[in-house]
Amino acid sequence: MKDDIKALENGVAKDPNSLLDDDGRPKRTGTVWTATAHIINAVIGSGVLSLPWAMSQMGWTLGISCIFVFAGITLYTSNLLADCYRSPDPVSGKRNTTYMEAVKVHLGGKRYVFCGLVQYINLAGFIIGFIITTSTSIVTIMKNNCYRKNGFEASCRFSNNPYMITIGVIEIVLSQIPNFHKLSIISVMAATMAFGYASIGAGLSLSTVIQGNGNLKSTTTFAGNDKNRSTSDISWNMLVAIGDIALASGYAQIAVDIQDSLKSSPPENKTMKRANTLGIFIMTIFFILNACAGYAAFGSNTPGNILMSSGFRKPFWLLELANAFIVVHLVGAFQVLIQPVFRIVEMIAAEKWPNSSFVTREIPMNFGKTKYTINYFRLLWRTVFVIVVTVLAMAMPFFNAMIALLGAVGFWPSVVYFPVEMYIVKQNIRKGTTRWIGLQTLSIFSLIVSLAAAIGAIHGLGEAVVKYKPFMYKA
Repeated sequence: MKDDIKALENGVAKDPNSLLDDDGRPKRTGTVWTATAHIINAVIGSGVLSLPWAMSQMGWTLGISCIFVFAGITLYTSNLLADCYRSPDPVSGKRNTTYMEAVKVHLGGKRYVFCGLVQYINLAGFIIGFIITTSTSIVTIMKNNCYRKNGFEASCRFSNNPYMITIGVIEIVLSQIPNFHKLSIISVMAATMAFGYASIGAGLSLSTVIQGNGNLKSTTTFAGNDKNRSTSDISWNMLVAIGDIALASGYAQIAVDIQDSLKSSPPENKTMKRANTLGIFIMTIFFILNACAGYAAFGSNTPGNILMSSGFRKPFWLLELANAFIVVHLVGAFQVLIQPVFRIVEMIAAEKWPNSSFVTREIPMNFGKTKYTINYFRLLWRTVFVIVVTVLAMAMPFFNAMIALLGAVGFWPSVVYFPVEMYIVKQNIRKGTTRWIGLQTLSIFSLIVSLAAAIGAIHGLGEAVVKYKPFMYKA
């Protein structure tokens, strides 16, 4: 018994057959494949369908270069972050089970508070955007049915509100899944849906070009110049486009939580690095394929989302299938992205009221042959949270512009700054050395990107606020 306690204190499990991990929590079972599925859920979201628009703002050269550059940055900094899950040793050290905890252990001071604010505000903002986008996909299906019956000249407009409420109810039920360890099936299914609609978008674009209906020669450029737009419009849109690509590539806010779901053999950092490589490799292929094919098909008239109503109009059945895939994917991705928010609140509550049965008691339940547990605090607070974000989505349909701003502000600290600073401390890299200068140059470059994207997002937000009325949006 004493040996077991000593082993736990040293961060190494003594009994490999134990049902508990070295930190006393239920044994983690995640693998490189489940971690890759979580990563794909985060990065190959519906945002991949807006990349053709980003490409149309920058042209072939800058657009393709940006996708490769930000994929490389994300892979590099994600691998730095993977080594910070355990400390001081990345294999046998004590676990840092949240991003905030990793920052606190390595950097100390108050920087971990800033990290938490950026991380959790961003995640909450993103899931509001998911609700808006999911409802828009449902409305797109409804509009396609309307057009099929009445023709494209018909006035087919629908309120998003009923569908947002329906999505909120579904998410309330799914939010009772306790943690990342129980999300593997949902994550794999959602990732499959992401492949499905991204492939349909790329396939329709390529089909358009192959059939000779594309605009490759007439309205696509290497530099992104467009005689029909003013210089100021080109500049604003280019800032937003660069920000879109940078933000679409990042998943640092949930990276530590994903790593915390992995089993300890092989070491978590090695498994996570393999998942990072595999996930970002797949991401880059889909980004390039969709961005290039969509831009070739639509040219300078590329819509914000090639599968929504302003993009392709036929074939109806395939567009409806693609939007159904988007709905299923985002419902699952909602749960993946929001788990860190759920977890931090429940950890704080358990530490503050450790003797409260309302907060800590797990009540076993059976649904047929399925066994699960209910926790009253989890049931109450998660339900209230989902209701609040659903109401916010209904009140502010322009929140996607706000998400662009939140994401721009959060890109530099979460994706680059904290991983770089933690790595410098962990490796004891001396100030002024070649390696230190290289890492700081990467950080400064990413800061400039974040600021540029934020400026573009603020401009877009100002225009969006004027257009929409709370609770009155129709697509």
